[in-house]
Amino acid sequence: MRVIRAEDEPEYGVALGSILVSLLEPQAGQEVAFHRWYERDHFYAGCMVGAHFFAGRRFVATRALKALRYPASSSTVADTSIGSYLALYWMERGHHAETERWAVDRVLWLTENGRMQGERKSVHACFYTHRWAACRDADGVPPELGLDHPFAGVVLVMSQRPEGVDAGARDAWLLEEHLPRVLPGSAAALCLSLTPLALPPDSPAYAPAPPGFERRSLELYLLDDDPRACWDALFAPFGARLSAEGLGEVGFAAGFVPTVPGTDRYADQL
Repeated sequence: MRVIRAEDEPEYGVALGSILVSLLEPQAGQEVAFHRWYERDHFYAGCMVGAHFFAGRRFVATRALKALRYPASSSTVADTSIGSYLALYWMERGHHAETERWAVDRVLWLTENGRMQGERKSVHACFYTHRWAACRDADGVPPELGLDHPFAGVVLVMSQRPEGVDAGARDAWLLEEHLPRVLPGSAAALCLSLTPLALPPDSPAYAPAPPGFERRSLELYLLDDDPRACWDALFAPFGARLSAEGLGEVGFAAGFVPTVPGTDRYADQL
């Protein structure tokens, strides 16, 4: 297993700095209309045309994938049974502040110009700082190419440390014990560790930071297989293991598969 830290010198010049995570639930009966609006307009107009967004990809959770999620509710996600469409966006290191400002202003402009008509509920929307990546293979897919490589699935694991436990202790357990044990030979090619950033007050998705926000983390696992094929081995036991180590509680563990651009595949399976 190879670890790449956010502060490491990039091998080829471009480095992943931060990530935008957007999890949305379309209004019942509007699944296809929402999906088409997002993939054919908002995915590009809301993010990808902006400077320093260098990669993006959309994912979807079918009923079968939602059935694997845990816990049922938490302070992180109030109702984990919803949140069908996930969008991830990579931003270039060293440009977060200006890119975030552009993204917020852009959504406000799109709203004013009638371009935010997709009927949906925001389940989770947050910018995150990229901290480190654990690569299963010594010469595997680097984090910068994580959304361009044709991975078959992604799993989000959001958790919160207890008071008095710092990020270093949690990182040490993940990087020295847990991940070296579970990544080799598994479907998980990459694990990215992220720290949430508070949204600007004028963001349409703004909400006051809840208690413990500064102790939250998100791990993104990029998989060579459908999450269902490796859920029991890699993800179902993780919450109990983290808790047993005294390192926190999982607030949201959920798997997704990529959408197929230009098609409505999976829209009838939500």
